[in-house]
Amino acid sequence: MKNTNKITFQDIVVMSVATFIVAAGVYFFLMPSKTSVSSITALAIILSNFLPLPVSALTMIMNIILLIIGFITCGNEFGAKTVYTSILLPIYLAIFERVLPGFQSMTGSDTLDTVCYVFVSSIGLAILFNMNASSGGLDIVCKIMNKYLHMELGQAMSMAGMLIALSSAVVYDERSVVLSVLGTYLNGIVLDHFIFGQNIKRRVCIMSMNHHDEILEFIVRSLHSGASLYEATGAYTGEKHPEIITIVDKHEYQKLMDFIIRTDPDAFVTIYNVSSMRYRLKPKTE
Repeated sequence: MKNTNKITFQDIVVMSVATFIVAAGVYFFLMPSKTSVSSITALAIILSNFLPLPVSALTMIMNIILLIIGFITCGNEFGAKTVYTSILLPIYLAIFERVLPGFQSMTGSDTLDTVCYVFVSSIGLAILFNMNASSGGLDIVCKIMNKYLHMELGQAMSMAGMLIALSSAVVYDERSVVLSVLGTYLNGIVLDHFIFGQNIKRRVCIMSMNHHDEILEFIVRSLHSGASLYEATGAYTGEKHPEIITIVDKHEYQKLMDFIIRTDPDAFVTIYNVSSMRYRLKPKTE
């Protein structure tokens, strides 16, 4: 069986680039913004106001502590990828601190800095998540909360992120606290878009009284897409009608809807977003 935890050279290169993007977002946008947006690095920025250590050192210390706690409490759920990125992120930050000490805002606006951080870091995090990796830190906390408090990972991530955002009140003013909370919320939306939004397809269910053959033909012949045909029974009348179900991307969806409107404007259509699909493959026979 193939070892899914094995790291290839290509994995190392991609994770290094993705972690660099996250670190750049932190150093060039999050730190100048004086906000605290859902990450261990954000907590390190707050602690740097009380401890005589740079943000990179505090991030490294907290990540190592969390990795140790994670391995003790959750076993080997944290693979080599998480360990690698957890150590690499503060190293990148230390390089930025050495090369560009005391970097000030690139935009001159704490609001723009917060928005830029959300978008820049989400690109890097999305790459890591799609590789079954993460930047460590808060993800480790969430898995611990999931195991011992029986919280869903998404709920744990939101709660931990909001607690860090609210902790900015210890150091910053009310404006920064509000920006931190809004930035944390926006971060979740943007990250979901980068991870799932690009792969979203639409499951279209179509019931046409007299034109289902034409619609099915269009799906198969023109869109070159698959479809399933079911017999649906109306609960009120008991009449049986064919129902077409197909899954299409956004371009095919627009073409399909245009065709349905032209062919049968009275057709009953329901649409669902689909973020992933699984196919059951027929086993090989000798």
